[in-house]
Amino acid sequence: MAHKVAVLALDGVIAFELGIPARIFESAKDADGVPYYRVATCTVDGRPVPTSTDFRIAVDHGPELLEWADTVVIPASTDPGPKQLDADLGPALTAALARIRPGTRLVSICTGSFVLAAAGLLDGRPATTHWRYTELFAALYPKVRLDPDVLFTDDGTVLTSGGVAAGIDLCLHIVRRDHGSAVANAVARTCLVPPWREGGQKQYVELPRPAVDAGPGAAAVRAWALEHLDQPLPLRRLADRAGMSVRTFTRRFREETGSSPGRWLTVQRTERARLLLESTDMTIDQVARESGFGTAASLRLRLRGRLDVAPSAYRRTFRSAEQPHRQAAGPAGGSADE
Repeated sequence: MAHKVAVLALDGVIAFELGIPARIFESAKDADGVPYYRVATCTVDGRPVPTSTDFRIAVDHGPELLEWADTVVIPASTDPGPKQLDADLGPALTAALARIRPGTRLVSICTGSFVLAAAGLLDGRPATTHWRYTELFAALYPKVRLDPDVLFTDDGTVLTSGGVAAGIDLCLHIVRRDHGSAVANAVARTCLVPPWREGGQKQYVELPRPAVDAGPGAAAVRAWALEHLDQPLPLRRLADRAGMSVRTFTRRFREETGSSPGRWLTVQRTERARLLLESTDMTIDQVARESGFGTAASLRLRLRGRLDVAPSAYRRTFRSAEQPHRQAAGPAGGSADE
């Protein structure tokens, strides 16, 4: 049975953020093309709502949809939230939120977190919002453990994201959490978006503009590195391949990605290891070698550091029973993982 997602459109809703859940979740399908999610949109009273621009949105559902949902998403509106410390959501929105069943997963995109916070649903929890409104948010809701920098937060049944594209990252994270990396990566390919930006990445990185004559920069080297993650990739080797000095290559890499080469490689290798754990029968040692971590101990350290889980536990959690697995070529054998 498809997981039911209700998207609550409030007055002044930003159309881009409103469309993210349907675009991402409805692109997630099993091997037979059956959708994993069913997405529907509602308002607090079933009536059309004005958007942040020059059109209104008419919906087919009122607040009763919130009782139906397994996940409720609140996207951003032009108003970043209640402006007073004694903020009142108003009777209609308060009544609508009261319809949500206990245990329903709650998700906010951008300033949608103000609504969850005003309802007391973020008290004591980690949360984020658009970087432009973090000072206001912190002043209004001191009980929330606000992290103003990250792309998104995941506290189990309550998830929040920063602005605009971070909502895409969060929805892809939810798909990955629900159905694994292979499904999430397929959705990303369908939607032509990056498959993985970790939640702890900075929301706002002001990058210098590359020089006009930058040419392909480090992009070609990044593409090559993704095909050779199982090999040692020291900085000097990458810089030589780009035909640059180490200093110039490092600067150009940061300009293009907002990250150092070493950090970028670690993220890519972690993602490669996750995919192999989910989709193959490779031993932990084999996964470590194929993803470039070298040893099971190194892989275990990286996964615990980034995901707080051991490789074998990750495999048990995310590997779908109905997903076909490929037996890796090469010698058998492995190592204990716990």
